[in-house]
Amino acid sequence: MSSRRLTPMKLYADLPGRRSAQVLADVGVLIWVVGWLWLARHVHDAVLALAAPARRLESAGGSFGSSMGDASHTLRQVPVVGDQLHGPFDRAAATGQGIAGAGHDLATGITQLATVLGLTTALVPIGVVGGVWLVRRARFARRAGAAQRLIDGKADLELFALRAMSRQPLPRVARASDDPVGALRSGDRRAIHALATLELRAAGLRPPALQVSPRES
Repeated sequence: MSSRRLTPMKLYADLPGRRSAQVLADVGVLIWVVGWLWLARHVHDAVLALAAPARRLESAGGSFGSSMGDASHTLRQVPVVGDQLHGPFDRAAATGQGIAGAGHDLATGITQLATVLGLTTALVPIGVVGGVWLVRRARFARRAGAAQRLIDGKADLELFALRAMSRQPLPRVARASDDPVGALRSGDRRAIHALATLELRAAGLRPPALQVSPRES
């Protein structure tokens, strides 16, 4: 039992001009991705810097609350009047802890906002451009790979000539042959090769050399 061969992927065209354009496009997308990652990092750091005052508020509130708590504990040890004196310090300690909690919540919120803005700044433009680039590159790789497999398997160029007649612009088809249907029926190798060349070049492949018998030449 013969196993089905997977269609090979062809990443770049054989034609120098199109291959250069593909390489430039790949480099451009890479620069685009790196640029937006760099900008996203700066956006993240800029927003995260706003959390510094909140952290200081949290630290100051915690220190104040801890100091007032220690003072309250000390006053509790004072005989007779200790129970009356520690009450305001307990309330001050609770206020300090409340300020520390508010500073912590504010710093946490700013940190989360920095993360969200950083990710959004990077993912949206990278996703749009990268998605279009990936679809086009994958489409080319599959089409060129399948065509290359047929060529390597010595497939008849009539297949590509037929596809050219149905897919390529009519002015190009007319330049390749005055009577493409008649050329296919009569087996005109020159016309078939010219038509197949249109389709193969559209797929980014270099067509095989035309094999002409001495009688046809």
